[in-house]
Amino acid sequence: MHYSCLHIMKKLFVDKYLDPKQKLRILEVGSMDMSKPQKDLIFRRYFRNNPNWEFIGLDIEKGRNVDVVSEHPYEYPFPDNSFDVIISGNVFEHVEDLHKITKEIARIAKDLVCIIVPNTRDYHAKPIDCWRIFPDGMRFLLEEIAGLEILECKMAGDEKADTIGIAKKRK
Repeated sequence: MHYSCLHIMKKLFVDKYLDPKQKLRILEVGSMDMSKPQKDLIFRRYFRNNPNWEFIGLDIEKGRNVDVVSEHPYEYPFPDNSFDVIISGNVFEHVEDLHKITKEIARIAKDLVCIIVPNTRDYHAKPIDCWRIFPDGMRFLLEEIAGLEILECKMAGDEKADTIGIAKKRK
């Protein structure tokens, strides 16, 4: 994960949209810590010290910062509306089917979704690197594919090299 992505998550989502006093169940999709050596380049750092927040890391294989392993990249082992908040950062560029993952995130979301993706960063296959997403593409994924309501969608971070999409479940 890029430092820029961590900063964007904290400044533009956690500090702005989450109430530290509210009980929240939070899922990170694609949570594995790929940094070497481990540098705590994980979103969990923003959630672990709040007793009101339950944080779960999901990925498709075992590793650091992974609590639940999904056997399928587009079908997660949770019922509908399981999480108050779902976050994902620097993951979508490594996913082949953006429509399926976005629909699955919407299915298990109860309220808020925050996705951060690169839009201009260099190629980095881990194990694959498929996409760069700009605000128009993010808006399409969250609104048209997932059926969510956009709260914010814009370029952010160092040199505007990332896109953040924040959406909520429609009532």
